[in-house]
This record gives sequence, C-alpha cells and structure tokens, in this order.
Amino acid sequence: MEINLNELAARVGARLCGDGGVVVSSVAQLTQARAGTLSFLGDSKYRSHLVETKASAVILREADADQCPVPVLISENPYLTFAEAARILHPQPPVVGGVHPSAVVDPSADIDPTAWIGPLTVIEAGARIGARVFVGPGCILGAGVEIGDDSRLVARVTLCAGTLVGQRAMLQPGSVIGRDGFGFARDGERWVRIPQIGRVVLGDDVEVGANSCVDRGAIEDTLVGNGVKLDNHIQIGHNVEIGDNTAMAANTGISGSTRIGRNCTIAGAVGMAGHLEIGDDVHFTGMAMVTRSFTEPGTYSSGIPAMPSGAWRRNVARFRQLDDLARRLKQLEVSLETMKDTQGQEES
Repeated sequence: MEINLNELAARVGARLCGDGGVVVSSVAQLTQARAGTLSFLGDSKYRSHLVETKASAVILREADADQCPVPVLISENPYLTFAEAARILHPQPPVVGGVHPSAVVDPSADIDPTAWIGPLTVIEAGARIGARVFVGPGCILGAGVEIGDDSRLVARVTLCAGTLVGQRAMLQPGSVIGRDGFGFARDGERWVRIPQIGRVVLGDDVEVGANSCVDRGAIEDTLVGNGVKLDNHIQIGHNVEIGDNTAMAANTGISGSTRIGRNCTIAGAVGMAGHLEIGDDVHFTGMAMVTRSFTEPGTYSSGIPAMPSGAWRRNVARFRQLDDLARRLKQLEVSLETMKDTQGQEES
C-alpha cells in the first residue's frame, strides 16, 4: 500500500525529519532500495551505505541521521520500527469468509461466518473456529479443536483432537500440533505405548514454524504461552511448558516435561533433556546441550565452534588423553603433598 511519511511516522511513533509528503509503498534493504521504498539502518557499522541509498526514506537512530541524504524516521529501535512499518506497507490480505467446495466439514463444527476454510481441508466433529480465521489448503482439524479469532493456518497444518489455539496465532505449512507424545513402558524386550490423553494449548500470538511439532501431554496438557515464537523443524515433547514471549530457533528439541520460563531465547540446534527447570530470561546459544536445570537468568553455552580440520584432529587426540592426564596430575599433587609433609618433619 502507499502512505506518506507524515502518516507513517505517526502510526509507528517515530520522529520525522524531512519532507513528510514523500510517499512510500514497500520496504527494501539499503543497498537494494529504489524510489518509493522505505529502508532502515539498525547497525551503525553499515552507515557507509546511507550515502548511496536510493530509498525514499530510512528509519535510523538520531546519531546516524546526519549521514542520510533522504528523509528519515528517527527511532531508538530502528529494527522494531521497521517491522511495524513493514506490517503497514505489506499487510496480510483480508480474510473473506466462506468454505471451499472441496473442504470436508462435519455438521457439528462451529465455524464463524467470517472465517475461511480452504480447499481439501478436513474439519471434524465439534471443532470451533473463531472470527476471521484463515484455514489454508490441506489442513486437518481434529475433533474438538478450537481456534481463536484472527489466527492463520497457512497450509497443510494438522491440529490433532482437542488442540486449543489462541488468538492471532500463525501456524506455518506442515506444522503438527497435538500428536501423541513419545510415551512407552518397557515390557521385557518390547515397548508398550502409554495412551496420551492430554492436549496442547497454544496461547495468543503464538507462531509455529514449518514442519515443527508440539506433542500432546501424557495426562496433563502441553502448554505454550502467549507470544511464544517457534522456528522451523522444532520438536516439543509431551507435557513441556513454555513461558510467555520465549523464542526458539530451528532444529531445537525439547524433551518431555521440561519447563521453560518467560522471555527466554533458545538458539538453533539446542538439545534439552527432559524434566528440567529453566528460569525466566535464560538464553542458550546455538547447539547447546542442556542436561541440567538453569534457574538463574543469564546466557549459557556449550558445543565447540568450528576450527581448521588439522587443529580439530589434534584436539580430538588430546581429548582422548584427558582422563590419563587427570590421573597423572592427581598423582603429582599427592607426591607434592607428601614431599612437603616430609620436608616439614625434617625441619622440625
């Protein structure tokens, strides 16, 4: 959509410096921008790109404004302001209510007339779908599923029986919410499945990435709090609880019954054992292996960064020697203490 800078600045809460009559209609990177686009500068180390940008306006901090040859929107958090502006310039298309002729909908399902049910979607008995919900093609909504207002299932989303989804959720293609948790009891040499009778409850403003899976609880529910953001290819085990506004990057796995606090960030490929307690404001860097609880706020890391192959092979060889080196060090410490004791006795 098109909007002039005066109106845009008012809507995003930024201070305009320059011609407020300039019109922008889309967003772009500084180096790729052209006339009619809005860009941003989030990191001052890229200030050199400002003087060359072809954007019609740029969102930036006040300290960078003197380098910009075009109108600016000044913000203390340019990245956030840019996100808000992008939502204005590139809004989601409005949901037009209706049910595609190829959809299969149980007569007992309660669907708000403003919701859209896409082609080849299946909606089972007792499902309830709120106002302006978009259910894309190929979705499956099991018995008793509930979806809050303004939520969006992009395509091929599966909500298993009893799943509850809050308002304004965004579920990306291939996500599966509410499948049976991985629960088995040992009977000699064979595994016996334990019935999983809990549900998954997603709060408001939750986003789940493509091909991510959230398992239903074994007895109690799996709980995902308000504002939680899950990236692609994430596995959330049964009875996990995730606090409000926690974000989790791709290829992460959370084992069953772990509780994660509010406002945490979990970077890519983190593996987390089960039955752990993770406090509020805890942050794990990429590929961390989390095998114990962390209740205090802070940033935690594990894993080994990449290095030249030759150095890696030498280090692996040394890793294999660590136990022997530790034993030898212990022996040396004992010998040193014995020598000190002998020397002290001789001096006395």
